[in-house]
Amino acid sequence: MAGDTDVLVLGGAGVDTIVHVPQLPLPYADSYLIRPGIETRAGQTGDFVALGVSALGLRTHHIDMIGDDHEGDLVRALHRDRGIALTEVPQPVGTKRAVNLVGPDGRRLSLYDDSRAREADRLPEDAVLALAARSRHAHVSITHPCAFALPALLRAAVTISTDLHDWDGHNPYHEPFARAADVVFVSTAALADPERTMRRIAERGRARVVVATAGAEGAYLLADDEVTHVPAVPPPAPVVDSNGAGDAFASGFLFGQLTGEPPLRCALYGAVAGAYACTVASTRTDPIGRDALLARVAELESGMPAHR
Repeated sequence: MAGDTDVLVLGGAGVDTIVHVPQLPLPYADSYLIRPGIETRAGQTGDFVALGVSALGLRTHHIDMIGDDHEGDLVRALHRDRGIALTEVPQPVGTKRAVNLVGPDGRRLSLYDDSRAREADRLPEDAVLALAARSRHAHVSITHPCAFALPALLRAAVTISTDLHDWDGHNPYHEPFARAADVVFVSTAALADPERTMRRIAERGRARVVVATAGAEGAYLLADDEVTHVPAVPPPAPVVDSNGAGDAFASGFLFGQLTGEPPLRCALYGAVAGAYACTVASTRTDPIGRDALLARVAELESGMPAHR
């Protein structure tokens, strides 16, 4: 049925093993005693965006390559339990995995298992076209199979967003994603000149909006040829983990966009969702809900103190 999906998320499904370490970088030692322990759960960038927009009330569908393995079962269970439609494309070499080292201050170091990918990996074009035809918007993870889905999405005339994560502004791998998207998210972590990179993305592609997230420093929004600083939002509870904060920001922003809000208000929604994500341990997958997000935005706009 046409139009039965608000956000189609492509790629980024996988499983993370969370290891809490005493500090980052972690000095060499023969062994460490780890508390609170080591846990494995489903949830990588595409999963988190799908969970985030779904929790905000947007009808969501996720498509990716998933293996017939234990990790794939975890991904399937996550979507089933949260009521998110999932289209699985068989991945013979297994579901994507990563290890996240998380420091006491919530910073993380992610180690991705690159063996869980093949040069020939693709998302079937007919499936992408069929899903895009039913969707208002597509969010594309920067995984290898998704690069080959971009032409189909452009032909389907669906609006597109992507997150370039810690792009340095030069690696050519990211360019097709940056050029195809109407909304581009990128971290400032590896950018020498964020504004220059943001403007270059807009000039070389079709992006109407570019957002550069800067952690505790907030974010920078390029819209209508103007760059605006978006202050960070105070978290509603102590910060425990930054894992998934960027995905939460993107989810909040897309919620604003798809409910007709102007870019600056979309960025505020993103900032609130990202701040909330930092208060949730990485062993959990609990994004902010619609009512909580709107209530927090109302608090901020009225100048009321945050509830703790």
